[in-house]
Amino acid sequence: MIEKKLDRAITDFIWNVVEIHSQLEDIHTSWAGLLGITEPQWLILMAITELDQGRGVAGIDIANKLRVHPAFVTNQTKSLEKGGFLSRRPAAEDARYVLMSLTAKATTEIEKLSKRKLALNSTMFNELDEKTLADLNAALATIAKNARLAARLLAIDAS
Repeated sequence: MIEKKLDRAITDFIWNVVEIHSQLEDIHTSWAGLLGITEPQWLILMAITELDQGRGVAGIDIANKLRVHPAFVTNQTKSLEKGGFLSRRPAAEDARYVLMSLTAKATTEIEKLSKRKLALNSTMFNELDEKTLADLNAALATIAKNARLAARLLAIDAS
């Protein structure tokens, strides 16, 4: 009986994650639309915002953050550069790497959305306090780590 309840709880959790993922995709698509870019391009800008510490961000770091192929990031960032949203320059220590930073245009456009983003976050997380979110994030980090391991194990079994 306990095993059946645990299985039900896990199944419910997975479907909740699927639902949240779907809703977040819709939200990201809406934010992107306000800037005239695609949802993946929006995520690239958000990854750069989070990862850049003033020196720029390598494409491989963006790809790792978003769990996508580096060639996809290269393709999309060239388009974002043409649109004036980011600048690309060779890394000083190794010119094979391109470092990307948001332009003033991108920073301004994202800043214009900040009040709306705060209101949206308040709606999504209004019943959760900081400690609850910290505990939830810790639990999700553990699940993510274990899911990576499970995916590797499944890949080994499948081959």
